[in-house]
Amino acid sequence: TSMISCAMAVEYGCFVDWDKMGDANQSDSPSELACTEFKELKQLARQGYWAKNHTLRAKLYQKLIKNIPCRTVTPDADVYRDIVGKVVGKRNASTMALPEFVDCNPVPNYCLNAEGISAVRKIVTCVADQFPDISFCPILPALVALLLHYSKDEADCFEKVCRLLSCNDPGRRLVDQTFLGYESSCMTFGDLVNKYCPGAHKLIVNISDDVMEVYTDWLKWLFGDLPLEYAARVFDVFLVEGYKVLYRVALALLKFFRKMREGQSPELGDMKADLQHFVQGIAKSVPVEKLLEKAFAFRLFSRKEIHLLQVANEKALHQKGITVKQKKIPLTWRQNVHLAVDAENFKSDVVSSKEMRELWSWIPERFALCQPLLLFTTAEHGCSLNRFYAHCEGQEPTILLIKTTEGEVCGAYLSTDWSDRRKHGNKLSFFGTGECFVFRLKPEVEHYEWVVIKHPDLASANSSTYSDSPQPPSFLSGDNPSSRLSPFLAARHFDLPSKTASMFMAGNSESIIIGGGDGYALYIDADLNRGQTSHCNTFNNQPLCSETFRITVLEVWGFQDTMST
Repeated sequence: TSMISCAMAVEYGCFVDWDKMGDANQSDSPSELACTEFKELKQLARQGYWAKNHTLRAKLYQKLIKNIPCRTVTPDADVYRDIVGKVVGKRNASTMALPEFVDCNPVPNYCLNAEGISAVRKIVTCVADQFPDISFCPILPALVALLLHYSKDEADCFEKVCRLLSCNDPGRRLVDQTFLGYESSCMTFGDLVNKYCPGAHKLIVNISDDVMEVYTDWLKWLFGDLPLEYAARVFDVFLVEGYKVLYRVALALLKFFRKMREGQSPELGDMKADLQHFVQGIAKSVPVEKLLEKAFAFRLFSRKEIHLLQVANEKALHQKGITVKQKKIPLTWRQNVHLAVDAENFKSDVVSSKEMRELWSWIPERFALCQPLLLFTTAEHGCSLNRFYAHCEGQEPTILLIKTTEGEVCGAYLSTDWSDRRKHGNKLSFFGTGECFVFRLKPEVEHYEWVVIKHPDLASANSSTYSDSPQPPSFLSGDNPSSRLSPFLAARHFDLPSKTASMFMAGNSESIIIGGGDGYALYIDADLNRGQTSHCNTFNNQPLCSETFRITVLEVWGFQDTMST
């Protein structure tokens, strides 16, 4: 074993403490890889084909990173040799402060020797010198430490890192380098957790004071907290398949974390620390093969859809002036950019501030930046449907809350302005987007996503409409799941006409209808005092509320932008 280690260290791994590497220094897999087809390479990466051969992995990283399309002027190994003396100078590299953009993240050990830890600091410092536009990149020390394992020397590692940072392929996202990009990726991850890990999301909502504060660590879990063997396996697949892999693995981590927490009392605690501790010690409970198997079992959205969701979140942050991390924030503000429901000033006849905070955690993250604003309540504005429309029009999105005489509480998140109902005169025509959902808060808390957005190529040319009738119409039947797109994304994100949007909301002078399709539907009469609910056996026949119900209070909440630049 020691002879093999020394032989490998001649060309790669001179910064590695091989005594800490365990069986990672064994060469029990083929030493060459002739594969050139993407499908085969993807399969081999997922299987860990080169995971046990340090030299093979190093050569493969060299080849994959060299093939990344980069800017014309990208710093290389020769540039590093020219600048390292000037940039680092006579400073002690082992104690040298890292650039501010790493956000105080330490250099992970990753089985590096003392020389390797110093080399990471020197490389990161030289990267900062060559990339003055980088304003926020907290995972950079971990990426450098990882790549240093598979580099011939510091200059070689520097060149690899620079190519990752200089990728100019518009369809290929590798490393976020601004606070805006990083934060919007965290918001996108929050949206994906809400969709694919509802159990873990609910656990975090119940325990943590700020859900998004927990999700902002998602990339640090992968590069920094995961043990080296796991991080390298994730990086293997990332270099082949791209950024979407990172979302997959982080979602899998949450799945296993939630399973580990089953049976434990849901007491308030430091969820960020609990998750970090779990990820750092994951080798005790979840083998790396099992983690990746879970990651690739998710039927995630397409890369294009995730990109669109990322762009929507980034746009929301930019519009609110959140483009850099605040160094000092007045005490009256929360300590991060995500505003929770203000418990002191929140008043509702339907829900408590705690219930509204849980509801707030379900909405798309770009709107969770806002505070709830009461637009309409039957307790103050009466039970006129026309007055309901007058107070709600011009607001997008909105949340509808209903409390029944039986004490039940349910409602819906509505992504579209109610003024869209006028497009078909007084006909009861459906409109809305796939971001809509219905929910129940009492007697039990559940939320049910809307899933009917048809693929543009398969969408019907004619939108479904319903004739005037004071009675509830027949609701839509479910479509083929294979034709569905992301429930988070509105049709307008695809530049499509409204006729291809999913149908969720309908209203005229005689009634309001919310839902339908492959889930629940609410019908509310013109007097806003009674309604009916139906469902399509999707959720174990659990009713959203009574099949027929009388309304005690109906409220509509909008979203108030309280952020300033």
